[in-house]
Amino acid sequence: MCGITGILNLSEPIPISVDILALMAGHLNHRGPNESGVYIDDWTGIAQTRLSIIDLAGGTQPIHNEDKTLWIVFNGEIYNYIELKNTLLALGHRFYTNTDTEIILHLYEDKQENCLHLLNGQFAFAIWDSVKQKLFIARDRVGKKPLYYTICDNQFIFGSEIKSIFAYNKVNREIDKKGIDQVFTYWTTLPGKTFFKNINELPAGSYISISGDHVTVKQYWDFDFALPDEQVNYNANEITAHSKELLMDSIGIRLRADVPVGCYLSGGLDSSGIATLVKNNFNNKLNTFGIRFSDEEFDEGQYQKEMVSKLNVEHKEITAENKDIGELLPEVIWHTEIPLLRLSPVPLYMLSKLVNQSGFRVVLTGEGADEVFGGYNIFRETLIRSFWSKYPDSKIRPRLLEQLYPYIFKDKRNKSTLSSFFKVGIDQPDNPFFSHLIRWNNTARLKKFFSDDVTDSLQHNDTFMDLNKLIPERFSKWDALSKAQYLEMKIFMSDYLLSSQGDRVAMAHSLEIRMPYLDYRLIEFMGKVPSYLKIMGLTEKFILKKLYKDILPNSIVNRPKHPYRAPIKNSLLNKNLQYVEHFLSESKLKNNNLFNSSMVKLLLEKLTKADKSSEFDNMALVSILTTQILNDIFIDNYDTHKSAPSIFNVVFDKRSTLKNDHHSINKIILNN
Repeated sequence: MCGITGILNLSEPIPISVDILALMAGHLNHRGPNESGVYIDDWTGIAQTRLSIIDLAGGTQPIHNEDKTLWIVFNGEIYNYIELKNTLLALGHRFYTNTDTEIILHLYEDKQENCLHLLNGQFAFAIWDSVKQKLFIARDRVGKKPLYYTICDNQFIFGSEIKSIFAYNKVNREIDKKGIDQVFTYWTTLPGKTFFKNINELPAGSYISISGDHVTVKQYWDFDFALPDEQVNYNANEITAHSKELLMDSIGIRLRADVPVGCYLSGGLDSSGIATLVKNNFNNKLNTFGIRFSDEEFDEGQYQKEMVSKLNVEHKEITAENKDIGELLPEVIWHTEIPLLRLSPVPLYMLSKLVNQSGFRVVLTGEGADEVFGGYNIFRETLIRSFWSKYPDSKIRPRLLEQLYPYIFKDKRNKSTLSSFFKVGIDQPDNPFFSHLIRWNNTARLKKFFSDDVTDSLQHNDTFMDLNKLIPERFSKWDALSKAQYLEMKIFMSDYLLSSQGDRVAMAHSLEIRMPYLDYRLIEFMGKVPSYLKIMGLTEKFILKKLYKDILPNSIVNRPKHPYRAPIKNSLLNKNLQYVEHFLSESKLKNNNLFNSSMVKLLLEKLTKADKSSEFDNMALVSILTTQILNDIFIDNYDTHKSAPSIFNVVFDKRSTLKNDHHSINKIILNN
């Protein structure tokens, strides 16, 4: 697991400085603290910082092919690299390392962009063809590994994180108002967009091909769901058996590493299942890691203890104190590069530090199970509301919602209000966003805090129209659950859960997370399973629960779903946190001109006086504060030297002249 970055001249060979590349790579040192390297010629410079996991001694990047015409920098892991290598050896390819990185290069030699269909892994990589002068950049199917780019002064500039691009002082830094609009609707920007103007994200399952000044972005994979005549004709037992077979293989190949591999263990079904399968089938000396909360409302400690006792694993845990969550938030925003609407990434940031300090570089996690197997309440809610929509005036059908949210319906005074809340859009079951409109519209209420300037700039912007452009043709033919799953995976999972709450907070402490439930084979198979077998009646994750019922305690399999959250008000409204007062002060708000200072003042007064705070008010507090922090870090006070420049362990310098970079070369080891 690593960080990659680079610069490509689009029309003429402008000198590229090794010092600039070192500075850009330096901003990714947390992603790859073990070593770094660079390839540079008259047209391009590509660099990498490495977290060594496979072939620790021989995997220094950039890596080249036999005749040194192709060069690659790679962030990620290819889990089926052993099988692919055997095939390539049989075809006559020769290797000088034992890495998975070199596999990609030889596959690309044979199949060009079609090599992507053979890779099972999480990845973002860049391949430079020095003969054809062509740059090829690709990202994994579901977006586990990040990749960003911009075009500036006739140069294509890319990096694993936006901060590496901003380290190049040519690049302008400005918040994109459309990015604000999207975050304050979907919790994240839509695929392809970022929070910063002219900084683009390479969408999941896509690649970029650049030849001359011609830049092509193309999608090679997307989430898909079978129509009725395309679905698997298996019964529940057969589907469960095949799912287990795929999951076991997914786990097995994700345990491939030349370093120890641990597991996250929250006490929920998903992580408990992975840990149990690993312990029982692969590793009798498993190490697990978990988060506890000092605030009992958020703590799952009793279930963690139960699983630790059952599995007899070496377990370490960290308790997230409210004070610590508040203090660490600015650090987390430096890594996420996008505002947050919850504080959930902060405890995971703390957990990744614990894992790193325990000597681990890799852990398996339970991410993706809810999306793939149908576990979220929003999915069951969609089914109920679809059922309700057939008889919109029914008084009985909406009462099914009480089974999903008994804790909010228990107060009889709330029942009529909540029924009205969930009835919004009930007469539009064919609306493509039927499943998520309530959530998105509720989040969009946060826009009332926008300043007049932001509101005016967005008056002609239609973020739902932007989303509609991303919807595939088959979408309209899918059933309600499939549509909901697609939207959840395409937006929230890929661009928030796997980023702000996944890769970013893990790699902040040089930790690689691997997600067996998100093996593309398992995703594609479950996409062919009829929806009624994913959610049986109102039983979520029916297949996964069936898979685990004989190996997990009943208390884990059938426990009420406990959404992972972190305390907000008690973490942030702390007199010791001077930065909160600073960023939410009237002067700072007016200076940034992103939010209405009077309305923010009223929000703070309300939160301070109330014993309990609403979900909406908590969300408003976090979103406004983190936007202010982000603006300060990346716009007003950005320091291109915040991270120490990399001293490259290896440099492949193929420039026709050194272009006044002799002082740079003295600092590094040349290896031609």
